[in-house]
Amino acid sequence: MIRFDCISKVWPDGTQALRDISLHVPRGQFCVILGPSGAGKSTLLRAVNGLMQPSSGTVSIDGVALTTASERALRKRIAMIHQHFNLTNRMTVAANVLAGLLPAVTTLRALSGWFSPEQRARACRLLDQVGLSPAHLQRRAGDLSGGQQQRVGIARAFMLDPEVVLADEPVASLDPKISRDILSLIRDAARERNASVLCSLHQIDLAREFGDRIIGMRDGKVVFDGTPAELSDQRVEALYQGAQWEDQEPANPAPMPDQLAAAC
Repeated sequence: MIRFDCISKVWPDGTQALRDISLHVPRGQFCVILGPSGAGKSTLLRAVNGLMQPSSGTVSIDGVALTTASERALRKRIAMIHQHFNLTNRMTVAANVLAGLLPAVTTLRALSGWFSPEQRARACRLLDQVGLSPAHLQRRAGDLSGGQQQRVGIARAFMLDPEVVLADEPVASLDPKISRDILSLIRDAARERNASVLCSLHQIDLAREFGDRIIGMRDGKVVFDGTPAELSDQRVEALYQGAQWEDQEPANPAPMPDQLAAAC
């Protein structure tokens, strides 16, 4: 579903954020990206929706390469859930959820706030599914708690029934119980649609609990690719402390097409 072919990114100051990354994330997989700050996790996610243009390599969604020509069409199939919620605080909850339709409606309709009764009904259903009652619809988003704001963000993300969900540290500012609730909502909504999830996290326990697959990144490189069961405490220490991975038992990475593995 999501395919990275030899992705590299060098920033103007010479910093290399990504180094020849090749990965394939199949449809329906919940893939967690772990790694210390500065490892390249957010940069990799932003390459999927076109917010970051790689210096070399390509990104494909369901076999369609992400290019300037295809970007608008592909963005309708990709949703983003942000660490800091990325809501418009002065707007109502309903308006924020309906903003999830922006990739698929005209600028005039978006500016005028005209949405069909079916679209408004869908926003209400999604809010109900994430645990927010109709009483929240006309509340200002800025008046909600952090957990409630992230629920609004999830409802917004699924307005277009995405095939790919990108979640960039979606629970970084939430307490442990709410964090599990939020990740459960993302996982269940994605499973219902057979959507692929690429989710960056710092919490090891949550990565092991929710991930079907874990990608470990350090210094812009993939240094671990395996199941939660294969992510031993020794591997976690190596990932965050910079120990030599050669001293660890090798993980069994997810199968990768031969042509992808040899492409770089």
